[in-house]
Amino acid sequence: MNKTIRNIIIVALFTAGGGWLGIWLNNVTGNTQSPMQSLGVLVWLATPALSGLFLRLVGGDGWKDSGLGLHLRSGGWKWYMLALVAYPVIALLTGGLALAIGAVSADGFAAHGFNAYLMAAGIMLAGSLVKNIFEEFAWRSYLTPRLEAARVHPLVNHLIVGVLWWSWHIPYYFYYLDKTTLQSFMTTSLPVFLLLAIVSLIPIAIFFGELRLASKSVWPAFILHNVINALSMPLIINGFIKVNGPLGTIFTPTNEGIFVSILFGVAGLVLFRYRMRKTAK
Repeated sequence: MNKTIRNIIIVALFTAGGGWLGIWLNNVTGNTQSPMQSLGVLVWLATPALSGLFLRLVGGDGWKDSGLGLHLRSGGWKWYMLALVAYPVIALLTGGLALAIGAVSADGFAAHGFNAYLMAAGIMLAGSLVKNIFEEFAWRSYLTPRLEAARVHPLVNHLIVGVLWWSWHIPYYFYYLDKTTLQSFMTTSLPVFLLLAIVSLIPIAIFFGELRLASKSVWPAFILHNVINALSMPLIINGFIKVNGPLGTIFTPTNEGIFVSILFGVAGLVLFRYRMRKTAK
């Protein structure tokens, strides 16, 4: 078997199976009362990234395409700016439409004030930084460039990463995440929520992946991930917006929204076409 393909399969197995391994460890050690403060959650969080780092060290992948450099020269800064503004623009467009058609209500902003939202976003940002280092070192520092090295078509590349990204989240929703927190932002049953999650993650993965490949750096994707988590998660969890019925599920301006993911997918395809034209030249 080709070494690159072999190593991708190894990381894929750790990605899909690490969370379940963590659950097994918690059951064996009797640490089942606080899943988010357990050895199991650390195994779930770290195994995809650490397996990729290990294979770069000893599996022959090397570090050339790891994307650890900033690549700010020759206009590279524009990818960082895009990472900062992409989600706020998409969220404002979607949120405005959602409010206009009654898909969401924003009474929480009137009740708590915008400063309270900024404070909640800051807390969420601080909590996301370490988690997203592990995530982006797995998805965009390892899987995306190694699939490119294996000459996988870019859109198939992003599809594979999106499916693995989704599979990694399944034990998180089933086991690790506090059920009260899960219910606070889930407007459907868990199976439907997971189905909607894969529908939304794949277009988002296209944008993330194209941002990674265009910038030649993992850091714009890392910034984008933190911006999305910080600005999106407090909206429903902290009660700043309320989702109203099925239309709310589609048009919520959070990263779980179907319309948000479609806009990210369209932006990702635009980036893909831009990158292909630049490569052709």
